[in-house]
Amino acid sequence: MKDDIIPDSQVPTSGGRRGILIKNILLPDMSIRDIAISGKYITQIGENLSVSADKIIDGTGKAVIPGLVNGHTHAAMTLFRGFGDDLPLMTWLKEKIWPYEAKLTEEDIYWGSKLACLEMIKSGTTSFYDMYYWLGVTAGVVDEMGLRACLSTTCFDHFESELGEKCKADTIRFLSENTGYSDRIQFGLAPHAIYTVSGNLLKWANQFSAENNLPLHIHVGETEVEVNDCLRDHGCTPVRYLNRLGVLSPRMVIAHGIYIDDEEIKMLADHDVKVVHNPASNMKLASGAEFKFMEMQAAGITVGLGTDGCASSNNLDMVESMKLGALLGKALRKDPQATPAEDMFRAATLNGATIMNSKAGKIAPGYLADLCLVDLHRAAFTPNFNFISNLVYAANGSCIDTVICDGKIIMENKYVNGEEEILERAAGCAYDLIKR
Repeated sequence: MKDDIIPDSQVPTSGGRRGILIKNILLPDMSIRDIAISGKYITQIGENLSVSADKIIDGTGKAVIPGLVNGHTHAAMTLFRGFGDDLPLMTWLKEKIWPYEAKLTEEDIYWGSKLACLEMIKSGTTSFYDMYYWLGVTAGVVDEMGLRACLSTTCFDHFESELGEKCKADTIRFLSENTGYSDRIQFGLAPHAIYTVSGNLLKWANQFSAENNLPLHIHVGETEVEVNDCLRDHGCTPVRYLNRLGVLSPRMVIAHGIYIDDEEIKMLADHDVKVVHNPASNMKLASGAEFKFMEMQAAGITVGLGTDGCASSNNLDMVESMKLGALLGKALRKDPQATPAEDMFRAATLNGATIMNSKAGKIAPGYLADLCLVDLHRAAFTPNFNFISNLVYAANGSCIDTVICDGKIIMENKYVNGEEEILERAAGCAYDLIKR
């Protein structure tokens, strides 16, 4: 591997921070190099680098990966972990989730989101794409915890015009009032799904997102029931329905996308729609297994990876999600060469960063210093013939030792400041919520 150095004139400004120097670290291509970070960016990669740094990290016995990107989750639903398991999706939503979500308070969201951020940091996620409520609270938590996030305000109207007008007004007000956060935080719109959002509200959300250059996050093609109801109500399948409404665009990010045929894949590719695969929740809720990862990838669609919320996937471990996605794809096709580890790793890093519209997901000069150090002194990496293979097929999120986001260390030696209080307060909120 050729040493990578960019001229000083091309190095992004550090904002006064001299940065971090990581010595003798194993890169994903199995080479050992030094990495220099200035401010929030990687500036040099090479052997025996001699640069001034505030912090020097000895990478001996460790590997480095880009920070993982969780492309679809509902952060504060950590409070519902293990509550309402082993139920069909709509029963789970109507009887266990929606009634209790109606009782959520600002404090619940704060500690539930803090628990989510802690869990993501501990398992190597530096960026996440969220769809939930009380986004101002979540944004404050993300700021405090040092992560990167796209937070999408959730829209429902349940096909009632008054609710639709209220949703529009609430969305406009929220986005106009919530400013001044770190540039690690961006906002977007999240019309929940075609079975909870009318065509009129979907078209409004698309127009508003276009006018304000905001991403649009939506559940699509998650269950057979959704598809059959769409055929009954609209005479076509979900992606065709969205296409007919004229809302497919490069700003749209689809979560799940299990029930999508080849013609619909072409529609998504033609409009540069992004798709996020959520293997854990899809399998646990028995929504379906037929996610067309290879077909979408071949069509040029950017496919990311997510966990979904903890109520349906039970954890936010993106290392585990890579393994589940790879194995599910192979089992579905009865082909051991399908969904290889490298493709899953790319989905969880560079593709996720592309979906988040951030220059991250790659270890190279000029890219954001969102990095994770992996502890190689573990059985999962012994022997270490192929690091990416071991990471995807043998490891889990507990292998993460140190996490850097935006050029700042947010976990070191497996410890996050304040983690004990977060665990205690989040558990207390969860128990109180269910008692209500």
